[in-house]
Amino acid sequence: MEKEYLWNTYKRYDLVLKRGKGCYLYDYDGRKYLDFLGGIGTCSIGHANGKLVNAIKKQAGKLLNASNLFYTEEQVRLAKKLAELSGLSKCFFSNSGTEAVEAAIKLARQYTGKNEIICMKHSFHGRTFGSLSATWDKKIKIPFGPMLKKFVHIKFNNIEVLKKSITKNTAAVLMEPIQGEAGVLIPDRGYLKKVSKICKEKNVLLILDEVQTGAGRTGKFLAFQHENIKPDIVVMAKGLANGVPIGVTLAGKKVADLLLPGMHGTTFGGNLLSMQAALTVIQIMEEKKLIKNAKLMGKYFLNELKKIKSDKIKEVRGKGLMLAMELNVKGAPFVEKCLKKGLIINCAHDYNLRFLPPFIISKTEIDKGVGIIKEVLK
Repeated sequence: MEKEYLWNTYKRYDLVLKRGKGCYLYDYDGRKYLDFLGGIGTCSIGHANGKLVNAIKKQAGKLLNASNLFYTEEQVRLAKKLAELSGLSKCFFSNSGTEAVEAAIKLARQYTGKNEIICMKHSFHGRTFGSLSATWDKKIKIPFGPMLKKFVHIKFNNIEVLKKSITKNTAAVLMEPIQGEAGVLIPDRGYLKKVSKICKEKNVLLILDEVQTGAGRTGKFLAFQHENIKPDIVVMAKGLANGVPIGVTLAGKKVADLLLPGMHGTTFGGNLLSMQAALTVIQIMEEKKLIKNAKLMGKYFLNELKKIKSDKIKEVRGKGLMLAMELNVKGAPFVEKCLKKGLIINCAHDYNLRFLPPFIISKTEIDKGVGIIKEVLK
């Protein structure tokens, strides 16, 4: 039926999932799988969290979407909370990371009156035309060209190249604090701080794509907080509502206030189901200290991965619960082998086994997963 009725846009694993609970997923035969992928980093507090389920049910019984023509309490409460947690002033809510990036690009061009956006090689920002133009990988762009103009791609983690690349027509630098889809590529300590300093000196906006790194994934609510900087625009999505679709573009008041009614909008963005889900996820994270757990368990997970001895391993790296094991052979066969043994992971950029488990993960579950990884690498 899938082949008959759905577009052939995904290469799916031979598995039909029925339900989830905590850090586990279950198929129709009742087989249990330890989930180290977490819906590609979306399920931050785990599957079927009771408090979140009840909050979603309650909201569905009240109001799902009133449209953005009216004031709604949940939307304003979430915007206030995100402003407090990020240090930025104002939010625009959408439905996904790619939409959040689109809003950021439009805002940067409108605010500066310039049209050039500097992006990074190996970056990924989404699949709509603006976000795809900002994305580096030519393979996913060529079939749909030509792309939008004025997107320049430079070497990541190289401050000298950035200095030389800024021109009088540069509106913004758009980058991920850690490049997730490229295989969890982590820049040198202090790199983001230098990028921020250069952007301020050159009067260029700094846009940080925290779709994957945000909402606590790296051990801070936002990854830029490790460097103690303040970007002009930040985009979030993925783990913010634990799998309920959401996107948000945050900006400082000075930048955000120039966007006026009619200049940007959305039908479903800011709907009350997504707003309530995100509010509840943040509440659960704070009550259970899950961001702290992401930091502690991430450190433990990284150390355990580094203990694995195999001539197939090139490098292990990570920050918080955003980790990768780079192999010197193709990673896809090992993903399949893990799946057969009851562990769900994925492979990024051919050679990187990537791990994005829920923040509720325990040492026992990490040990179990690492044991399976060790087995399949033999």
